[in-house]
Amino acid sequence: MRKLVAGKLHGICVTEANLNYHGSITLDPDHCEEAGILPMEFVEIWNKNSGARISTYVILGERGSKCCVLNGAAARTCQAGDQIIICNSVYLGESELTSLKPKVLTFDKDNNVVDRLSYSVSVDADGRYGFDILDSASNSLPVPLLVSGT
Repeated sequence: MRKLVAGKLHGICVTEANLNYHGSITLDPDHCEEAGILPMEFVEIWNKNSGARISTYVILGERGSKCCVLNGAAARTCQAGDQIIICNSVYLGESELTSLKPKVLTFDKDNNVVDRLSYSVSVDADGRYGFDILDSASNSLPVPLLVSGT
C-alpha cells in the first residue's frame, strides 16, 4: 500500500487563526465536498507564506462561508491572509494508481474557486508512468514526470 494524494485545496487563504479553540481546521463544507475531503479526516497543511507544515483534522464550518480557520495549536502556524495547501490522502495498492483521480481546487484571495483540476496517472506499454493535470473541461496540461514504473 502507498500513501497517495486524494484531494487538494491549493492556495486557499486563511480567514482566521483561533488559538483558543480545540485543535483542527474549520473549512467550508462546499469546498470539502468538491475536493473529497471528509469531516474528521486528517489532512496535511502546507503554508505557502512561511513554509510551515502541519497535520490536523477537518471540522466543517458554515456552508458557503469560504472559511479556512486554523484552530488551537495549528493557529500558531498561520496568520489570516496566508495562502495554504490542504491535502488529504488515501492508501492504495500500486495497481490501483491509474484509477485514482484526485480533485484539486485552486483559489483566489477571497477563497472563490478559480480552477477545478484533477490528477491522472497513466502507464504505457513499457510500464512507465505518465502524469497529467486535467482541467475541468478535461483538457490535459502535461507535466513532466521523472519516475518510471517497474
